Amino acid sequence: MGGSYGRGAMVCRTGEHFKGPWGSPAMYALEGGSVGFQLGGEATDLVLLVMNERGASSILESKVKLGADLSAAAGPKGRDASADTDATLRAEILSYSRSRGLFAGISLEGSSLRPDNDASADVYGRKITAREIVLGGKVSIPESGQHLVRVLQKNAPHNESAKASDK
Repeated sequence: MGGSYGRGAMVCRTGEHFKGPWGSPAMYALEGGSVGFQLGGEATDLVLLVMNERGASSILESKVKLGADLSAAAGPKGRDASADTDATLRAEILSYSRSRGLFAGISLEGSSLRPDNDASADVYGRKITAREIVLGGKVSIPESGQHLVRVLQKNAPHNESAKASDK
């Protein structure tokens, strides 16, 4: 038997249809389990890109099961991943991972993603939900999240998918 657990931040663009600048981060936890012949361990860096409003709404509501409630797919390979990869546009979430250890990859099937309200309370100094952070527009970016948001804004200043859908 095996298990996985990780914590991280969810950052969305602000504004109508998520076309504005990057907003404040909400804290999340990813948990999973597995059964089968297994030996070893690994550490994985994981980036999940939520590709549409249905995926974002589901994640903001409560705990979701990846592969059951939302479809998750490995992101396009190579350096220049673009929005015209039809095979993965059906997925609500694209995943990119980098693993170190004895295993070659990661499977998100059967994992759950949930808001980590205790961690968000630690970051913001008060009880606050992921929905209030991401969609409320009234929460300023905490000092601990400013570097992350600056990097996102510098490297992805515009919502390119919004431009493509406007055409």
